[in-house]
Amino acid sequence: MDLSQITPLIITFNEKENIARSMAPLSWAKEVLIMDSGSTDGTPDIARAAHPGVRIVVRDFDSFADQCNFGLTQIETEWVLSMDADYILTPEFVREIAAIDESKGVAGYLAEFCYCIFGRPLRSSLYPPRTILYRRRLAQYRDEGHGHRATVAGDIKKLSSKIDHDDRKPLTRWLQEQDRYATLEARHLLAQPITNLNFQDQLRRKVFISAAAIFIYLLCVRGLVFDGWPGWFYVFQRTLAEINLSLRLIEQKLQRS
Repeated sequence: MDLSQITPLIITFNEKENIARSMAPLSWAKEVLIMDSGSTDGTPDIARAAHPGVRIVVRDFDSFADQCNFGLTQIETEWVLSMDADYILTPEFVREIAAIDESKGVAGYLAEFCYCIFGRPLRSSLYPPRTILYRRRLAQYRDEGHGHRATVAGDIKKLSSKIDHDDRKPLTRWLQEQDRYATLEARHLLAQPITNLNFQDQLRRKVFISAAAIFIYLLCVRGLVFDGWPGWFYVFQRTLAEINLSLRLIEQKLQRS
């Protein structure tokens, strides 16, 4: 694949702790498009200093899907590499996408992630794979709970190389974001018939069961107890996120009744 025909698309809002590290492995990109929601911490200036081909479009945030879909209208290349500001591409990943044979007609490529805590990789995480590289004209984003997903019309293949997920924002910021995410996620879960939800989301609807299950699952089944303090940090983060979601579910149930 001709790397000049790939435009990285990054959604940002106050990402000064992450953006320079995310941009560093993108030196091969002719242009990097950043959809910024009005950062006040110097994120745009850091991004411009990190890459000569960065283009920043400022747009008021309404939803992740709308930000991404608007970003797609600003891109002219055949391919889009969809990134968060805390994604770090490895040299192996860049080599793999450069070796892709476009003639096979694949519409997009799925990638898994290596979750890192302060730069230390974990042996496992709950972070799901994403369709991260796709043909622009075949893609459309949709909101799903607190997150967003790219729907790509066509054949999707899985890449063998992983991307590092390494968020260095302060814990206070993480707590604030998780509370906002929990509110949106609770609204999404309660709006669906329980039979339409997957097993994990059905467990979440039962309130508080999921927090205990996540704690035991990550620590013992996924083996994060062997990752030392980074493993414990991640386990407590995910457990706290599930407790917060349970509280928001109860809150919204009470409000509806």
